[in-house]
Amino acid sequence: MSPAIPADCLPPTPVEELRITSADGTALHAEVHGDPAAPTVLLAHGWTCSIAFWAPVIRQLAGEFRLVAYDQRGHGRSDAPSGRAGYSTRALADDLEAVLTRVVPAGGRALLAGHSMGGMTVMAAGDRAGVASRTAAALLVSTGAADLVAELRVAPDALRSPGLRRFLHQRILKSRLPLGPVTGVSRAVLKYATMGPSAPAGRVEATARIVHACPTPVRAHWAGVLGELDVRDGLAALAAPTAVIVGTDDRLTPPVLAHRIVAGLRDPQGLLLLPGAGHMAPVERPAEVAAEIRRLAVAHLGAPAERSTAA
Repeated sequence: MSPAIPADCLPPTPVEELRITSADGTALHAEVHGDPAAPTVLLAHGWTCSIAFWAPVIRQLAGEFRLVAYDQRGHGRSDAPSGRAGYSTRALADDLEAVLTRVVPAGGRALLAGHSMGGMTVMAAGDRAGVASRTAAALLVSTGAADLVAELRVAPDALRSPGLRRFLHQRILKSRLPLGPVTGVSRAVLKYATMGPSAPAGRVEATARIVHACPTPVRAHWAGVLGELDVRDGLAALAAPTAVIVGTDDRLTPPVLAHRIVAGLRDPQGLLLLPGAGHMAPVERPAEVAAEIRRLAVAHLGAPAERSTAA
């Protein structure tokens, strides 16, 4: 029997659904949650995930903010690119700019929160004037700017050869094997690779269902992009006040990558380490991720302090 999914991991009903066209014509699905009149927080999910991944954080913050979440291209209800050229960090930046332009009027600003590939999206768009003018602050969660394959910690520690570890990590990332249905074995593998050892079974189940829903070709194409990722130029151009979160047990984007991001930021706003958490911090530790969003919003978005304690 599958573990019960916690209530906060069930996707809430949006107050509005949007269809947004990116620069190359790819149609993106976006949802608006929370208070339409409140300050805007834009949520960008990671590789193999979808809007549903943000459900626990959305439920934490829906009474305080207008939360806009979108499916990255090829994920969830967004269209997949028509060819391999549509899989790139430039395309991710195009998509973020298209969504932000649609949901934040000229002269307005939002707080951007990106998890994993979503954080890479924010960094990739760091030099975009159309993004910068609408960004009050940013939060980068469980992510990296470069050298992902070199720093992966999925292969067993007993395997000491750097070359062999890199080879195995590349094969794991680029695998085109379908994930199939969620089973006890697949849950255990996913938990080992992406979540902390104490992650509750229900949260592992919720994450597994989201990840297994990602189409195999989309997963493989984006893995190729991540294997060669380098958004350090965008990171260097990111002018907005930016905070970083990482779990101490993150095997996919371990803390060393978070420290490098902080060192490369123009306006660092702190590094929050989550003891025992893995890569899926918004599902594993939604209260702490939400609290960091709230802190940045009060400091940089003009969210009233009295409103920030309403949750």
